[in-house]
Amino acid sequence: MNGLIGKKVGMTSIFDANGRNVACTVVELGPCVVTQVKTEESDGYEALQLGYDEAKEKNTTQAQMGHFGKANTTPKKRVIEFRDFNAVEKAVGDTVTVDDVFAEGDMISAIGLSKGKGFQGVVKRHGFSGVNDATHGQHNRQRAPGSIGAASYPARVFKGMRMAGRDGGRRVKVKNLRVLKVFPEKNIMLVKGAIPGHKGAYVILEK
Repeated sequence: MNGLIGKKVGMTSIFDANGRNVACTVVELGPCVVTQVKTEESDGYEALQLGYDEAKEKNTTQAQMGHFGKANTTPKKRVIEFRDFNAVEKAVGDTVTVDDVFAEGDMISAIGLSKGKGFQGVVKRHGFSGVNDATHGQHNRQRAPGSIGAASYPARVFKGMRMAGRDGGRRVKVKNLRVLKVFPEKNIMLVKGAIPGHKGAYVILEK
C-alpha cells in the first residue's frame, strides 16, 4: 500500500533540530476503509481501493451502496485505488491509518486540485512581461499580450498560443515532499512545503 486519501487542513510552521523555522502543510489523513482488493487473477492487476470521508445515503446510488455494503462500511465521498501496495496485507473492510503507510522522514508526492484563479491575463497566467515601457507613444500596454499571429501566411493563430483564459483548477502533482511529523492519534501529518488545493480540499498522498 503506497498512499492514503485525506484533506488539507492548512499551513503552519515548526522548528527543526537546527532551530530553523520550516513551513509545512497540515494534512488530515484517513482513517481510510478498504472497499475492494483487486488481484492479478480477478482483475489483471493488483491494487487496493480505499474509501474516505462519510457521504449521505441519499446522495449515494444503489450500486455504490451495494459496493460499500460488501465492505460493511458506510458510503464514502472519495474512492481511490492504490496500485502495487507493499505494506501489511489488508482485507476488505479493514481500516488503514496514517501510521500504517507513512513515517517521519519519508519522501512523498501530493496530488490535488489547484486553486481556481478565474479568467486571468497573460502576465499572471503565463508570466508575460508586457512592453515594460510607458513612453514612446505606448498607452495601457504594460500587461498586453502583443502580437499573436504572423501575416497572410498562415493567416490563422496556431493552436496552443499562450493567451488570456481561465487559470488554476487543474490536477497537480507535487513530488519530493518530506514528512516532518506524524500524529497517529489525531490522524494528522505535517508535510514540508505546500500542497495544491484550498483548505478542506481532498488530497492524495503517495510514497
